[in-house]
Amino acid sequence: MSLTDADVYLLAKKAAQLRKDIVTMLYQAGSGHPGGALSAIDILVVLHYKIMRFNKEMLGDEQRDRFILSKGHACPALYAVLADLGFFSRKCLFRLRRLTGFLQGHPDRNTTPGIEVSTGSLGQGLSMAQGKALALRLKKLYDPRVYCMVGDGEIQEGQIWEAAMGAAHHKLDNLILFIDNNGLQIDGPVEEIKSIYPIACKMMAFGWHVQTIDGHDYNQIYRAVQRALANRGNPSCIIARTIKGKGVSFMENNLRFHGVAPNEAEKEKALAELNAQIEKIEREAAGHGR
Repeated sequence: MSLTDADVYLLAKKAAQLRKDIVTMLYQAGSGHPGGALSAIDILVVLHYKIMRFNKEMLGDEQRDRFILSKGHACPALYAVLADLGFFSRKCLFRLRRLTGFLQGHPDRNTTPGIEVSTGSLGQGLSMAQGKALALRLKKLYDPRVYCMVGDGEIQEGQIWEAAMGAAHHKLDNLILFIDNNGLQIDGPVEEIKSIYPIACKMMAFGWHVQTIDGHDYNQIYRAVQRALANRGNPSCIIARTIKGKGVSFMENNLRFHGVAPNEAEKEKALAELNAQIEKIEREAAGHGR
């Protein structure tokens, strides 16, 4: 039920490398949402590299796992993962949000390989995830899972709670929801704009199996998903406490970077920090291996 130390080092290094891609592509685009992409990347890394049955050869395969990024503005994180997994060239990342590119500011299943559904109109992703989970059940496909990530500000949308009610009613234990609980939305702290707390109590009242974890701890993410996979009879919700802008010191918990791309100086400072993190991970991994 736990990752090996070697796995943790590899995931930490991968996440730091992908954070570099996120920062660089947003700088190149001159617009976008770094904060929520950086808070989500650790979860995406664990899912895509250690858990999900999903690769470029499985596109169109009914047995694949599905991932829906309902908080579509965080798509640079998902694009970075998909490029690294070979769905398209890494060079494409640096044409983010350009008319001549195919990586839009929100995920578009019609243009981007590996995108399950088009998202970005907040509140809709969980409904689509519920529909896909129910469709798999009706097709008697019991192995594939549907993973969905929503933002904590996003769950202020009423449609989220309609979907939560429906998924529990249909006992969709093939649906696993991550709530990226970084505490900030575009206008300020979630608790001040419109409090969503206590999230766990609300989800349990709607009939979900609920866990609360540190969304940057690879072992906690991995173990939570394993427990969710073993759960039967109701959908699973994993509330991941995260830090907006995680991995870049001056972006962490900084509301400015919800939807503002770094300038050149900020980009260089962020990349220097992330390179230092990678070097530290490599040293620790080498020392642990001796």
